[in-house]
Amino acid sequence: MSDRLKVAFMVYEFPILSETFILNQIAGLIDRGCEVDIYAERRGNSDKVHPLVKKYHLLERAYYLPELPENLLARLIKGIKIIPKHIKVCPSQLRRSLYPFPLTDLTLSLWLLHTIIPNLDRDYDIVHCQFGTQGFRGMAFRQVNVPQAKLITTFRGHDISSFVQQKGQDVYQQLFRYGDFFLTNCDFFRNKAISIGCPSDQIEVNRSGLDCDRFTYQPRSLPEDGEIQIVTTGRLVEKKGIEYVIRAMAKLAPSYPHLRYKIIGEGHLRSYFTDLIQELNLTENVELMGWRNETEIVETLSNTHIFVAPSVTAADGNQDAPINVLKEAMAIGLPVISTYHGGIPELVEDGKSGFLVPERNAEALADKLGYLIEHPELWSDMGKEGREFVLQHYNLERINDDLMNIYRSLINSDKIATRTT
Repeated sequence: MSDRLKVAFMVYEFPILSETFILNQIAGLIDRGCEVDIYAERRGNSDKVHPLVKKYHLLERAYYLPELPENLLARLIKGIKIIPKHIKVCPSQLRRSLYPFPLTDLTLSLWLLHTIIPNLDRDYDIVHCQFGTQGFRGMAFRQVNVPQAKLITTFRGHDISSFVQQKGQDVYQQLFRYGDFFLTNCDFFRNKAISIGCPSDQIEVNRSGLDCDRFTYQPRSLPEDGEIQIVTTGRLVEKKGIEYVIRAMAKLAPSYPHLRYKIIGEGHLRSYFTDLIQELNLTENVELMGWRNETEIVETLSNTHIFVAPSVTAADGNQDAPINVLKEAMAIGLPVISTYHGGIPELVEDGKSGFLVPERNAEALADKLGYLIEHPELWSDMGKEGREFVLQHYNLERINDDLMNIYRSLINSDKIATRTT
C-alpha cells in the first residue's frame, strides 16, 4: 500500500446541495493527500452545486453505477444481455459476481452482476459507503471490483431510523457481518446500530464537522427598531417540524407584532405552509423564502436574532442527527431553540446555548421564544456558549484527521480499538 490512500465514496446521488457534510469529508481527504472518487447511483443537478464541487473539480471525479432494475425478472433479462460483453472485457469481475460465496443474497438478486464496472483501472484501499442504504451496493462493488479494499459504512439518519422501521431490525445483518468498520455521526445513532446487531467494537462516532472560519461570530442584542428576526433553515418536510413554529408564531404575534419568522428551504410541504400562514393571519409575520445558496443563508443568519430547529420524529420513523444548520447558527453566535429529538441533545445544551423543548409542542416553542424575546440580555451569552461548543466538538479539521486515522488503522490491522470522543 502506498502512502497515498485511494478511496471510493459510495453515495446515492451526486451532486446534491443538501449533503454538505459529505463534501466536507471528501475535500478534507483530498487536502490530506487521498485520491477520492465518487460512485453514485443517480446523477444530481449539476446546475446548482456547492462551491466545494467546483473548487475540487468533483464532477470530474464522479462515476455513475449501472442502473439496477427494481424487478428481479428485469434484472435477469438485462443480466443475460450484458454477460457476453463482460466475458470478453472483465472475466474475473464477472466470475466474482456469479460466485455464490460469501454474499449469497447479493449474488442471487443479481446485485453483483449489475455493479461490475468494466475496464475499472483503479485500485482502492477503502470503499466508504455514505448512509447504510449504500452499504449493500458497497458490498457488491467491493466484491466484484476491488475485493482487497476495506469496507466502511457511515450511518447518518434515515438509514438507521425510518429505513430500519420499514425493512426490519435485521436489515443490516449481512452488512454487519461482511463490513470491516462502521461510523455514525452521533452517539444516538451509534447506540441504535448496536441495538440492531452492529458489533460494538467495530463502530465509532465520527461527527459531521463544521468549518467555523466561514461563520463570523457576532454577539446578538436587541435591535433599535425592535424587530426581532427568527430563522429556520431546512427542507420543508415533516421531520423538520416547521409547522409547530408557525403555530407558535400565531400565539406570539398578537403580543409581539414586530416579530418576524423567515423559513429558508424548499419541499413538498410548501403549499401546506402557505395555506397555514394565511389561515393563521400570519402573512405579515412569517415568510417562506424558498431556496437560498450558502452565501445568502450566511447573510440571513448574520441579521438574525434567534434560530429555531424544531425537528420531530416523522411518521415513518425518520430522525435527525445533530443537524448542520444548528451548528452553523451556533457558530455565528445565535441563541437556538430545538427539540429533544434524535442526536440534537448532543449538540444543544439546554439552558446554556439555547433551549430544548418536546417534539411537536407549539406551546412549548412559544414559551421559550417568548422568554428569549423578553430577555435579550441572554442572547450574547448563549451565542458565545454555542460557538465555543461547536469549536470544541465539531472542528472540521480535527474530525477529518480522525477519519484519516481510522482509515490507516483499518488498513494496518484487522480491527480498530474504538476511542472515546
